[in-house]
Amino acid sequence: MDNTACIAQSLFPDLSESDLILVDKALALVEQASCKQAHLGKRPKGIDVASILTAVHIDLDTILAAVLSDSRLEDHLTEDTLTTEFGLVVTALVKDVNWLNKVSIYNAEMANQPNQTEILRRMLLAMTQDVRAVLIKLAYRIQRLRNLNQEQLEIRTFIARETLDIYAPLANRLGINQFKWELEDLAFRYLEPDRYRDIAKSLADKRVEREACIDTFLHELRHTLHDHALKAKIYGRPKHIYSIWCKMRRKKLAIDELYDLLAVRVIVEDVSACYTVLGLAHSKWQYIPKEFDDYIANPKENGYQSLHTVVLDKQGNRIEIQIRTRSMHEFAELGVAAHWRYKEGGKHNAASEKNITSLRLLLEERGNDNLLESFHTELFSDRVFVLTPKGQLVDLIKGATPLDFAYAIHTEVGHSCRGAKVNGQIKPLTYTLCSGEQVEIITVKNGQPSHNWLDPNLGYLKTPRGISKVKSWFKQQEFSDNIATGKALLDKESKRLGVKHIDFNDLLKHFKVQDIDHLYQALGRGDINSRQLANALKIPELAPMTFKLSSPKTDSKSSITVADMDNVVTTLAHCCSPVKGDEIIGYISHRRGITIHRQDCENIRHLTAEQTSQLVKAEWSGSHKAQHSVPIVIEALHAQNLLIEVSQLLHYAKVQITDAALKTHADQSATLTMQIQIENTAQLSQVLGRISQLGNVVDVKRKA
Repeated sequence: MDNTACIAQSLFPDLSESDLILVDKALALVEQASCKQAHLGKRPKGIDVASILTAVHIDLDTILAAVLSDSRLEDHLTEDTLTTEFGLVVTALVKDVNWLNKVSIYNAEMANQPNQTEILRRMLLAMTQDVRAVLIKLAYRIQRLRNLNQEQLEIRTFIARETLDIYAPLANRLGINQFKWELEDLAFRYLEPDRYRDIAKSLADKRVEREACIDTFLHELRHTLHDHALKAKIYGRPKHIYSIWCKMRRKKLAIDELYDLLAVRVIVEDVSACYTVLGLAHSKWQYIPKEFDDYIANPKENGYQSLHTVVLDKQGNRIEIQIRTRSMHEFAELGVAAHWRYKEGGKHNAASEKNITSLRLLLEERGNDNLLESFHTELFSDRVFVLTPKGQLVDLIKGATPLDFAYAIHTEVGHSCRGAKVNGQIKPLTYTLCSGEQVEIITVKNGQPSHNWLDPNLGYLKTPRGISKVKSWFKQQEFSDNIATGKALLDKESKRLGVKHIDFNDLLKHFKVQDIDHLYQALGRGDINSRQLANALKIPELAPMTFKLSSPKTDSKSSITVADMDNVVTTLAHCCSPVKGDEIIGYISHRRGITIHRQDCENIRHLTAEQTSQLVKAEWSGSHKAQHSVPIVIEALHAQNLLIEVSQLLHYAKVQITDAALKTHADQSATLTMQIQIENTAQLSQVLGRISQLGNVVDVKRKA
């Protein structure tokens, strides 16, 4: 305990005695766990991570969480114990850091997929309750990089690549520049060791000369400003190896040709002083016109403001000078969204700007309770980030469902979606997805969306993309169906009216439509009725045809012709339930008279040679509407709301149900068997097609 107390006091001299006691307690727990698991000593201790975090003036809760998120404590310290000993905030931070330390979504392919790396960065922020957990994770990564030379080459390369793609941009996004620079330089060292050494050697070889040059320049500049009674903070600005390499590659220059290896920053009180300093610098030293940028008059897109110029000292050294006010400097250094948006090409987000500013202020004003209250991240509270089976990340709005996910993958995947597995388990299409879940979509061939998917009360779709795609599909289907219906209606009416030739140009003008397709659509939609069409064709409308309908409860003598004879008493077979439109055949029974079967009926196909002689030709006749009882079988992913949805659909289609039986299987799938009243095969086909569009339905067919 004495040793840990000394460590805590030396690392955190600003902490009170009561705070140090808590740190000592956390360190003692890690030490006890280390003694029990000596073989796990490869991972850096939490105290080392906390030590790294001292550079950004962290608070006590962050120090404790850094120490207690050591992996050796996971199996020895429960959440209840953590909360009792250190409080809810520390417990939540430790939980977040443990998750961040375990997440393993990044893969080598993401290096060439900027969109995927950006989604992963957002996901890491979205799934942490407190952004300070990300700071701790960044410190863990720095510690890992510092000891990375002990790892195998493949691991070194992967960790370094992941750092440049994910963690260095996160540090930049949060405005923690010292973390960003170290992460970049260490990762670059392992990815490009030769180039790293060349740049480091070049900088080291000229370090003394460079420092002497900067010191001389600073002395002269301070003296000049003092003579003109200008108050300013002036200091040299160091350059980091990775940023030097990026600039060399971008500008295709050797290191000796870079202008800003020698750099000075001047911070003054107001804008007027900025231009005064610029004028004095240009009058004292020769400047390079093409290297002058006025970002005060013309701010960068990210809002950055400063004056940049490059001058030549007496020895001909090129020195970059950045001149800005204190407020401009604070804006540039706070790490607000505008700063990282410029660096990474991201998009403006007011919530992230607010939270990042709060973070920076919290780091600088340790102990501010109001800031702590507002510190819980809202960066991406309106987003969820889920994975495909191949590990691709998909960014969706909060509340999105597996069906939204399917439409985000591809429109046809959405249309054909009939079910989903979330983390390997079947979930309804209305399930609300959570960040980090893996989603697999179950599709069917030639699948079609369901009208239910557009009902907001049923909760199938939440994303504008998914809703738009379904609406577009139905609009296109409706357009196509109306055209087909319109063509049939026009053909039927023209025959009924005895019109042999139709002048379409006259019809288009008469109904004021732009083309034939829109004419057909208007007919199919019912915007143009038969009377209006008759008037347009200049032929009096004939009286509507009437039919005498027989009772649906008995077979009409005129509905079926047997052996070219009408008025023959027939009975419809129950084994195959023939419907008007089916190919039929009669079977002469000595007891029941003539029974009508479908020609593909199993009982007919397996007749003996002697029984075959009792078959007679039969066909549907008469134009009246009769009701036929037809059994159908529906296979679904689950039984939930299945009977209700199918019953509602049949009700709207004006199809009567005479019997229904629902069976649930061991794998949660379901089979619904129904007996429905149908007029003909066309109606049956239409009904089966609509049922197949229900989101839960896998298959629907007429029972053999």
